Order: sequence, then C-alpha cells, then structure tokens
Amino acid sequence: VAAAYFGGSSQASAFTEDGWLRTGDVATIDPFGVVRIVDRTKDLIKSGGEWISSVELENEIMAMTDVLEAAVIAVPDDKWGERPLACVVPVPDSDLTAESVRRHLSGRVAKWWIPEKVVMLDDLPKTASGKFAKAALRRSMTPTSG
Repeated sequence: VAAAYFGGSSQASAFTEDGWLRTGDVATIDPFGVVRIVDRTKDLIKSGGEWISSVELENEIMAMTDVLEAAVIAVPDDKWGERPLACVVPVPDSDLTAESVRRHLSGRVAKWWIPEKVVMLDDLPKTASGKFAKAALRRSMTPTSG
C-alpha cells in the first residue's frame, strides 16, 4: 500500500489508523476470498437507511438494447433521505421511456431500488478519462435551495 499520495502532503485522513489507503471503493469478499468492487462510497445511495448500488442499477439499465449509456445518482428525498435518479441516453430512434426502464428493472433489482425518476438525455457528461462525471450530473439534476 502506498505511504502517501504522489506530490501531495501526508494527509492523515487518507489512511486508516493501521496504515491502509482509503480508496473510496466499496467491495465484498466471498467465502473463497474473491474481492468484487461494487461501487464508490461517494456514489452509493442511502435510501431509508438502506444502501443502493449505483453501479448495479447502471449495469441493469445498460443491459437494455435501447440504452446507449446510463448513470445513476442520488437525489435528495424528503421521505427517504435519498432516492436514485437514472440518467439514460437512449439509442437513437428508439422508443425507450422511463416506464420501460422501470419495467425492465422490476424483478432484476429490489423493488425499492427502482428509481421513480428516469431522465432521458442526449448525452452524459464525462471526465477527461471518459468516465461518467457524476459530480456534474448531481449539480445539474439536483435542485438548488434558495
């Protein structure tokens, strides 16, 4: 494990008390010792005290033939704290609807994981490395107070 970030100051908060680097990844380890990264801590959705994996929802949505890309973010919710919002880029000329996305998810994920809101977009913002820019999505999709 790295002792410090390259070119950065030694941030104590970047490491656990026993010296492990905090990556921000959420992972599971099965009985055979296989590690599976399931999400990033900043992308998990906490709804009604339960965790929803944005990555698992994205993978299920992107398995649809009419979906080009999908990103799932947390949005504030008065009742549940947070709820998932699916941002979906349909294949050109498809008949994809929010309801067809929700129907597709039914039976594939827990019922309470299914987003009430599915937004169709022309494209998704990306980072310089080509990953979905979820911070930009959160800024554009979350209403501001004031």
